[in-house]
Amino acid sequence: MTANKSVIIIGSGFAGLSAASFMAKGGWQVTVLEKNSAPGGRATQLKAQGYTFDMGPSFYWMPDVFERFFAQFDKRVTDYYQLQRLDPSYRIYWPDAYTDMPADPDALKKVFESIEPGSAAKLDRYLAGAAYKYRVGMQKLVYKPGLSFTEFIDWQAIKGLFHLDVFTSIKKHISNYFNHPRLRQVMEFPVLFLGALPEETPALYSLMNYADIQGGTWHPKGGMYTVVKAMHQLALEQGVSFLFDEEVKEIKIEGGKATGVVTGKQTYAADAVISAADYHFTENHLLPSLYRSYSDDYWQKRVMAPSCLLYYIGLNKKLPGITHHSLFFDVPFDQHGQEIYKTPQWPSNPLFYVSVPSVTDSSVAPGDGESLVFLVPVASGLEGDTEELREKYFELIVSRFEKRIGEPIRDAIIFKRSYSVKDFVNDYHSFRGNAYGLANTLRQTAIFRPSCRSKKVKNLFYTGQLTVPGPGVPPSLISGEVVAKEVIKAV
Repeated sequence: MTANKSVIIIGSGFAGLSAASFMAKGGWQVTVLEKNSAPGGRATQLKAQGYTFDMGPSFYWMPDVFERFFAQFDKRVTDYYQLQRLDPSYRIYWPDAYTDMPADPDALKKVFESIEPGSAAKLDRYLAGAAYKYRVGMQKLVYKPGLSFTEFIDWQAIKGLFHLDVFTSIKKHISNYFNHPRLRQVMEFPVLFLGALPEETPALYSLMNYADIQGGTWHPKGGMYTVVKAMHQLALEQGVSFLFDEEVKEIKIEGGKATGVVTGKQTYAADAVISAADYHFTENHLLPSLYRSYSDDYWQKRVMAPSCLLYYIGLNKKLPGITHHSLFFDVPFDQHGQEIYKTPQWPSNPLFYVSVPSVTDSSVAPGDGESLVFLVPVASGLEGDTEELREKYFELIVSRFEKRIGEPIRDAIIFKRSYSVKDFVNDYHSFRGNAYGLANTLRQTAIFRPSCRSKKVKNLFYTGQLTVPGPGVPPSLISGEVVAKEVIKAV
């Protein structure tokens, strides 16, 4: 029986919320300690002057993962929030035109064919392989704790290793199917969520193309924070206790075991501790050095996913003809990619992304207004994050945005807030100010990621985007489930 066992979970992002519900389902007494005033971690919400902004994730992909999560508690997504599939899924702006990516796969094939004759049939073949990877990846690889090679000794996975394309880059894989640079960029786009260049990301992750094209892009009414509220509500229904505005200062260790945590307010005892906070911060600031699993040198050699430069904008007018999601690929990516991953620096002429959820959801802006989020990917760990620099980039990208949509917005801005590297550090103790975690390169996949189980403290565990399975909202839900099962089995 585990009814008398207790666990402390540090942090209430998607992974922490997921782990909390699974631990409670397993019969544990669960207390979640959160340094901020509300659940959600990086997926928090900003409300101001009648506008609502998701400050973190804004793409709802892989709806099957969310359905699976709630189903394990005999619930359905529709018990908590309503979804709408977006069509088009998103728009891509090129230097001289734009392409809408329709939700219907047959309509998408026509778009491909118009760009490169013969590519519709190639897309069918490509997606057949991506579907296989999605199926095998989700069934055999993703829901693994990544603690040993033996987890992956599975005949189907071994038999299909060639088809999984683990040792081929997705850039090369895509180039085997498509010649036109725009189609290549379309197919490479989803792996940017994994935080690495396409040439360094295993072709296994063409499963993301399947998630994009077949799974679809969705919008939860009220925004992504509605999903946070749903997971928080589910955890409360399972009996989880939440304490907000209570930052953990230390994990107490006695005889190689975690006995509890110390916050700014009091000490809490526990039979196990799960950190859903930043892994590097937990190791380097909450543990004595004797109990750290990874050295400073190890962390400095990690390939981090990008950080972001974000702007939350409220307009007092509507923008005709725009889409919910837009990607501005109107300048070459190669230089921007180099400035993120190879020679880290503030970008000279960046690509950027714009979310306008008020196109779909009237609840997130006044009736005569729009809520916009601009996102510029930047390298993690950059210095010089100043207001002057933020204003410089805002002017740069807004000029391009206005030019492409044919509509001025500067004179309609009535709310504006920026957010970037130093804010990720201050609000989430984010390692090097990253926004997305640890990149999913081949050498940082599965067993090559920081372990979900401490190597030095036998009842200390980790969940979230720096451990398995990786960055993104669906992987975070999975991470919480994976670590909860490990705790229940081991403690």
